[in-house]
Amino acid sequence: IIPDAIASNADTLVSIGGVQSNHTRMVAAVAAKIGMKCLLVQESWVPHEDAGYYRVGNILLSRIMAAEVRLVDQGFDIGIRRSWQEALDDVKARGGRPYAIPAGASVHKYGGLGYVQFAQEVRAQEKQLGFAFDYIIVCTVTGSTQAGMVVGFAQDGRQRNVVGIDASATPEQASAQVLDIAKNTAKLVGLGTHLTKDDVVLLNAYAYPCYGIPSRETKEAIRLCARLEGMITDPVYEG
Repeated sequence: IIPDAIASNADTLVSIGGVQSNHTRMVAAVAAKIGMKCLLVQESWVPHEDAGYYRVGNILLSRIMAAEVRLVDQGFDIGIRRSWQEALDDVKARGGRPYAIPAGASVHKYGGLGYVQFAQEVRAQEKQLGFAFDYIIVCTVTGSTQAGMVVGFAQDGRQRNVVGIDASATPEQASAQVLDIAKNTAKLVGLGTHLTKDDVVLLNAYAYPCYGIPSRETKEAIRLCARLEGMITDPVYEG
């Protein structure tokens, strides 16, 4: 994605996510590294009332890295957002050259490519270990991670062994977006396999009450993992 941004002669990376988005923080870091400006649209995807939520963590890091942060009072949605399109228009209006990176970079034309390579890395690891994994489990929200894995593992017929755990609480929309991204990515890499909705395995029993708010069961799972393994999982994706 970033080589494409540089080749486009853009001067500003424009992306979107929730207030504490990991993705937008990474876009801010990349922009700083390559000497571009950065405009981030941070929507209210998670219904937190704590005032500190808007001042610490990822959004603070983005500000430290000189990103222009635009807070927008809009709820969660994994699709293309008007607020993001308005940000792109605003950069153009002030003479800038924006490069559009959607939420999670997922519906970007190159959004699924990284996790195609992930499948290659897993195959190399399996060869070294002397066995193959039965399933690959991944959390799914905007979709490009699972989509890339589906394409990558389709190369040896294992696309349905990739199991997504929906965290968006909009599983039908998420599943459709995964399939769209996977089909586009398959064309880019010349997969040669026709992917269908049956190739997207997405479990939808865990995303309540809503995106970003952990259930009682999620909190219990986080504590169990921490106490038994010393491994800390987050309440949005991993827990």
